[in-house]
Amino acid sequence: MLVVETIAKIRRAHFVQGKGIKAICRELNVSRKVVRKVLRSDETAFEYAHSVQPMPKLGAFKPELDRILAINDARPVRERLTLIRIFEELRGLGYEGGYDAVRRYARGWQGEQASLSAAAFVPLSFDPGEAYQFDWSHEIALINGTTMTVKVAHVRLRHSRMLFVRAYPRESQEMVFDAHDRAFAFFKGACTRGTFDNMKTVSMPLEISPEAPK
Repeated sequence: MLVVETIAKIRRAHFVQGKGIKAICRELNVSRKVVRKVLRSDETAFEYAHSVQPMPKLGAFKPELDRILAINDARPVRERLTLIRIFEELRGLGYEGGYDAVRRYARGWQGEQASLSAAAFVPLSFDPGEAYQFDWSHEIALINGTTMTVKVAHVRLRHSRMLFVRAYPRESQEMVFDAHDRAFAFFKGACTRGTFDNMKTVSMPLEISPEAPK
């Protein structure tokens, strides 16, 4: 399809600037047939449509190409074939068409697969009193005029996201137990299970079954 701007450039170059058809073709990178058609017509847009859509040579090989692409996609990234290798493999099966057709089809196939495998996630939900999360953070604090690093224990209820924090001088198992004791007193109850972020100070999971907070 010729856009209005290109049509205007062709007519301006010929009728206003007096340029010949050959010069216009060279400058605008269009064929002589197109230039002549524009100059002989008063139309402001030209569309071209095939009366019969030609059957590409790839048509009969699409099922085989789909199979090759699927096998290739299932391989580890480092072992996957390039599109050139896929093209050569298809040629070995009798395909006589060009590489561009294979490349365009493969790109479209990959786009379809990407849309089919859209990102999915499993939402996490917890009942009241079911679980809590414990973790440490390192913070800088000013204590009695001295700047020092303290370890802060974080205890968070997984259902309500209610948070309890308390600072300690170090990460020890005694500090972990103290943080739990104070957090459960603050929450006015404890959860049935807790989750921990790979802490060496907790050697075994804590299983508690008192009255549960929300």
